[in-house]
Amino acid sequence: MKMTTMDYVEEEPLSPLARVFQSPLIDTCIITMIGFKSKISPDVILDDLRLNVSKHPRFCSKLSDNGARWVKTEVIVEDHVHAPEIDPQEVNEDGQRFVDDYVSRLTMIPLDRSRPLWDIHILNVKTNDAEAVGVIRCHHALADGMSLMCLLVACTRKSSDPEAFPSTLAIKRRGHFLPQSLGNKSDLLRSIFAIHHALTLIWNTVVDLLHSWATVLFLKDTETPLKQGGRVENKLKRFYHRTISLDDIKLIKNAMNMTINDVLLGVTQAALSRYLNGRYGNADVESGASTSDQNNLPGGIRLRAGVAVNLRKEIGIKVAAVLFKRLQSNTTTFFSNIAGPVEEVSLHGNHIAYIALSCYGNSQALWIHFISYGKKMIISMAVDPTVIPDPHNLCDEMEEALKAIKDTLFL
Repeated sequence: MKMTTMDYVEEEPLSPLARVFQSPLIDTCIITMIGFKSKISPDVILDDLRLNVSKHPRFCSKLSDNGARWVKTEVIVEDHVHAPEIDPQEVNEDGQRFVDDYVSRLTMIPLDRSRPLWDIHILNVKTNDAEAVGVIRCHHALADGMSLMCLLVACTRKSSDPEAFPSTLAIKRRGHFLPQSLGNKSDLLRSIFAIHHALTLIWNTVVDLLHSWATVLFLKDTETPLKQGGRVENKLKRFYHRTISLDDIKLIKNAMNMTINDVLLGVTQAALSRYLNGRYGNADVESGASTSDQNNLPGGIRLRAGVAVNLRKEIGIKVAAVLFKRLQSNTTTFFSNIAGPVEEVSLHGNHIAYIALSCYGNSQALWIHFISYGKKMIISMAVDPTVIPDPHNLCDEMEEALKAIKDTLFL
């Protein structure tokens, strides 16, 4: 059958990664929670969507029957925006708990594949750090977290100047890999150092590839209270966030001459170690075999985090989905860091207090996302409550780990 130019415009193939995310084996969705400093008017959101949703092709396209192409369709925005009437007695002076329960229930309600795979929920409920919460849910096949953040930032304005777009994050290029001390040395020494640098890079790449394939084939993390056997991807997930100081993170970064990612990984490793030590310690206390100051972690523990990878269509979507699934199943958690607005912003006059992004549908019981916003760093977690019954303790350990690192450096 011959396809017309209009057919090409209205139907577009999914990228390899998008096809993996919408495959039955993976089927991952993104949850973005935005805390506002004032109540939200649903009519304002609806009016804006009517004007602008057509400018974003993915948000006005649905999946084809075989899940391989995007098909442009008419969007009825009222079908995608939900502003439930909330009974004050149901909230019962605990707005945070109400919002947590509401968002958690969304993880058990699939998106309607007969229309574009996104929806918005407006909850005019006061929580610990916001007067209202907007929840954006979309399928991971639509976009990744960074793309969604860019789209969100493009829709906002500076809180300090409602007519101005937010400032963009300046990208700092890494310095040259040659040490400054070699700047005036002979060409021979410079060449030797350059060859050594190249060989080290190749060696590290080969080791990482072998490590990744070993993880896919047989190398599994230690079974800990964070990693339990059985399927968790179809279970209810709960979402929690905690705000820490971005200035403190930058202070540590500069003092130790490292990157923000390095600091966040260190904080995460320390927090998970402290949390696991407490979980193992509680088990030992019940059996009378532990004291409060004892190191309760088992020896030889292996605990790793997965990161996003680039998938090629040449290996086949089904094979790619299986590989991705095994990487998730054999590791303990997922870690990501997303750069948000560099200053406080507002959405249609509603000032934003925080942005917390996470995912559900994955095999791991714990996902950790870091989202920067102004002078804040938001720690956002998705947990399986049957595996991690005390996520607030894990959030506390994150805060304590950052404080401990800072205090150690600046005593």
